[in-house]
Amino acid sequence: MRVAAIDLGTNSTRLLVADVDAGRVEDLARETRITRLGEGVDGRRRLLPLPIARVRNCLSDYRRQAESLGAERTLLVATSAVRDAENGEAFLGEIEWSYGFATRLASGEDEAALTYRGVTAGRSLEPGTMVVDLGGGSTELVAGGLRVSLDIGSVRLTERFLASDPPTPAELEEAAAAVRAVLAERVLDDVRASTTAAIGVAGTVTTLAGLDLGLVEYDRERVHGHRIASAAIDELLARLAALPVAERRELPGLEPERAPVIVGGVVIVRELLRHLGLDELEVSEHDLLDGIALEAAELPAPAEGEAPPGAYTCC
Repeated sequence: MRVAAIDLGTNSTRLLVADVDAGRVEDLARETRITRLGEGVDGRRRLLPLPIARVRNCLSDYRRQAESLGAERTLLVATSAVRDAENGEAFLGEIEWSYGFATRLASGEDEAALTYRGVTAGRSLEPGTMVVDLGGGSTELVAGGLRVSLDIGSVRLTERFLASDPPTPAELEEAAAAVRAVLAERVLDDVRASTTAAIGVAGTVTTLAGLDLGLVEYDRERVHGHRIASAAIDELLARLAALPVAERRELPGLEPERAPVIVGGVVIVRELLRHLGLDELEVSEHDLLDGIALEAAELPAPAEGEAPPGAYTCC
């Protein structure tokens, strides 16, 4: 079955159009746009008009792309920013009416499970492997029976602690201390002791892989499966944190719109690896989007006479 999967995240809105067959996902098109839906949500607890407009423009393009490729089902899953916003569920209802997408508001645990499903589609993991989905508003950890969603993400950490440009050493340490406190509370000693490897997904992690590989243009094939040493992450953090945002935007391999929040994301990666006592992180290009695609393939067929996706006009 051909499906379209949309990940409505805190920092980015992503599309996957794929053929799903017997639990395998074959990509036809992937796209990521930095829409920053979660801008200001941590402080105001509301989705703001400008980020909403950016997302709506993006979804209009994604709808056209999904239709042109013949997607039979489209599922949009919203995560941290929409969970945290008082007007988040109303916005999802608006999306259903405007674009005809099936939508789902994922809890942190749901998000973790979908990510794990996406990472493991077509592969099995060794015992002791933790899957890490580092987003803009939250970070999901999955290992064995563990399904944990942490309220730390690249956007949230940046807005709370990294106000200077570039961030000061004191701000960086305050951000790192906040991450350590969350990890100490939520990732307990038995989990630490049983975790022997980690697989990371999402924009911060894949960007780190691209920088570590010295890519001028992003290459999914080279990024997927790349292993980043913890020492290399330390070096990249020092390099990125020393640059103002304007200079970060010019770095080859770093998407300009990700530059304002990349330092916060790398702080989380570094502290997580230290907490787990791991010396490297494997990178996966298969992630939450793949899990959403598998869920989309399980959606019931539209009822006869129901308006198809794309039949609605913006209200």
